[in-house]
Amino acid sequence: MPGNSAHLLSVAVFAALLLCANGHTAQEWKSRTIYQILTDRFGSSSSNQCGDLSNYCGGSYKEAAAKLDYIKGMGFDAIWISPIVLNTDGGYHGYWLKDLNAVNPNFGQEEDLLSFVKQAHSKGMWVMVDIVANHVGNVDTDFGQVSPFNQAEHYHSKCEIEDFTDQPEVEKCRLANLPDLDQDNQFVRSTLLQWISQLKSKYGFDGIRIDTVPEVHPDFWSDANQAAGMYCIGEVFDGRLDYVSSYQQHLDGVLDYPMYFAMRNVFGQQQPMQAFEQLIGPQGSMRTSFKDINLLGSFIDNHDNNRFLHDQNDMSLYRNAIAMTLFMEGIPIVYYGTEQSYSGGADPNNRESLWPNYNTNAELYTFIAALNKVRQRQKVWANDMVQRYSAKDFYAFTRGETLVALSNIGSGNSVSYKVTYLPTSWKTGDRVCDAVNTETCFTLNDTGLDLFLDNGMPLVLTKQ
Repeated sequence: MPGNSAHLLSVAVFAALLLCANGHTAQEWKSRTIYQILTDRFGSSSSNQCGDLSNYCGGSYKEAAAKLDYIKGMGFDAIWISPIVLNTDGGYHGYWLKDLNAVNPNFGQEEDLLSFVKQAHSKGMWVMVDIVANHVGNVDTDFGQVSPFNQAEHYHSKCEIEDFTDQPEVEKCRLANLPDLDQDNQFVRSTLLQWISQLKSKYGFDGIRIDTVPEVHPDFWSDANQAAGMYCIGEVFDGRLDYVSSYQQHLDGVLDYPMYFAMRNVFGQQQPMQAFEQLIGPQGSMRTSFKDINLLGSFIDNHDNNRFLHDQNDMSLYRNAIAMTLFMEGIPIVYYGTEQSYSGGADPNNRESLWPNYNTNAELYTFIAALNKVRQRQKVWANDMVQRYSAKDFYAFTRGETLVALSNIGSGNSVSYKVTYLPTSWKTGDRVCDAVNTETCFTLNDTGLDLFLDNGMPLVLTKQ
């Protein structure tokens, strides 16, 4: 841990900067739905898919800006973009810092980035920027290549993380042999915090996603969240609930990896759906572990894991997983390519170029658009999630006046359940219809609501 004097100095210096920061708060972000892109893979002037996914493919801010209506058409009102800084060779993903104060020219110039943010804002979409404060690019010990962290004293001694349950080792050793910054060094700490504090004023960003959070001592993240002056969500790539939730004591939110793994088990491997009750039911362990589960980032796919459809190609199961992501408590994050049924495997195969596949009639594009429309109209984020039924192959919950009924039976199968625990505002004779198949409706009778999930498809029901 850094000395008390260094810690207090960091807080004092950046308390003033916080006053002029103008990003959107954690509470404001609760109403948003995020579309995650890799800047290098989302928009390009090329009409051919990228042939070498291990290097730059040609995506840019300018071309991404030209496709903003494609994102907006699905109902998203926030976009998560790749880290913007100059990278060492081959850093198409943005995670290999070379110069903290220069933008990556492969994505465009600074004015292109500013124009992208401005155009997104004009369409009512916020922009979340990805950042890295744990490590730099693959320079081994040739630190002179990195600006401004060009001295050996700016880094921890060279060692590799071998035991991810050894927290001091995780925080001080290298991940994938990437030089590990020493945030106890006052120059490193203050430089990073100052840079973070300027992200809103310089570029107009609305929120921050933070990479490799457990690899840095958590007290740095407390200072970083304060310096940012806007919503910060961190990556804690781990399934241990207590471990992941501990970082919400330092950051506004974290990616919801415990639910990600649960959804991959339930929908991807068709394991019992009671796993959801254990995590997010009335007495669910997540409710007591996390500071605020509504500030977690909910997701079923991202750039670090096999896409869902690579491991499980059943489209009905995937639709259930997407519906769960969009309607459970938390801020939904949908990874680009989901809407085009992409099925790439391990990195980099899960980082396909989206072009030329911008089909707005694709089945998952229209599915996501329909669900987001209900999410916005019903303002589901303003309502608690209430579990209505939990069984091995069926799970139902409400967010306000919206009932979500899910199954893990898959395509070619159907299931029926009577739900008797319903919102008190629902009365006998009320008719509820599905958001996607609007002709699929059910009428509440004296004993409850008899639901039929045909072909394993989810239902998102609202009163008519």
